[in-house]
Amino acid sequence: MSQDQLIENIEKALEEIRPFLNSDGGDITLVAVEDDKHVKVRFEGACTGCSVNQMTLKAGVETTIKRYAPQIETVENVS
Repeated sequence: MSQDQLIENIEKALEEIRPFLNSDGGDITLVAVEDDKHVKVRFEGACTGCSVNQMTLKAGVETTIKRYAPQIETVENVS
């Protein structure tokens, strides 16, 4: 998978997640993809101060991204 395809697939995954985050007043943005296996995202809006954003990151965001791009090893939230 090319870098462009990888980013496109990650964006598709984020589009799938975004409505759930938007319904709670939050959002998510792709910040970077490093070495084609490490993804950095940024929670925005209500998600930045949410007490369960780490659970959302692992159970929701990371799982969905890995479904679209199985080679991804880690997903990290950056401020």
